Amino acid sequence: MAPRILLARHGQTEWSLSGKHTGRTDIPLLEEGRRGAKLLGERLHRAPYDGLPDVEVRTSPLSRARETCEIAGFGDRATTWDALMEFDYGAYDGMTPADIQAVRPGWFIWRDGVPRGETLEQVAARADEVVAWARSADRDVLVFAHGHILRVIGARWLGLGIDFAARIRLNPTSLSTLGWAYGEPAIESWNETGHLS
Repeated sequence: MAPRILLARHGQTEWSLSGKHTGRTDIPLLEEGRRGAKLLGERLHRAPYDGLPDVEVRTSPLSRARETCEIAGFGDRATTWDALMEFDYGAYDGMTPADIQAVRPGWFIWRDGVPRGETLEQVAARADEVVAWARSADRDVLVFAHGHILRVIGARWLGLGIDFAARIRLNPTSLSTLGWAYGEPAIESWNETGHLS
C-alpha cells in the first residue's frame, strides 16, 4: 500500500486566535488549544486509526506543535524535525494581514513573500523534503506542525506550486490526510475538525 501522510495542525494559541502571523515566535497553546489536542488524540486512538501503531511520527520543535503532539498521545514516539517549523515570517512575524496591508497595500504572502524571513522557494524546499521522506517507505506517517507549512506540504504533495497553498486553509487542531487516487497523489481529507464538536 502506498504511504500516506497525516497532517495535524497545532492547537489554538493567542496569536492564531487573533490572526497574527506566528512563525518562529514560540507562542504557547491556550487552554482551548490543549483541549483540542486532547480531542484530536482521542480521535486518533479510536477506529479507524486505533492509535496508529505502525506510523512514524515527527513534530515541529516549536512548543505549540510539540505540546499538541504530546497531549494527543504521540510525544513518546515523535522525533522533532526543523523541516516542520512554520514559515519564518521575518519582519511580519506577529502582524495580522490587516497590519501588513496598512504598510504594504496589495500584499499577498503566496506571491510576495516576506522581508527578512524565508523565501517562498526555501519554504517549498522544506516541504519537498517532508514529502520525499513521507513517500520513502511502506508506512504511513503523522506530522504535527503549523498552518502555512502544512498547506505548502499539501500543495507539494500534489505536485503543485506553492501558490496553491492559498486555496487550502487549515484550522487549529485540524486533521488532514494526503494519499493516492488512481496512482496519483491526492487529498483524501482536508481540514477535518469534527473531533472538536
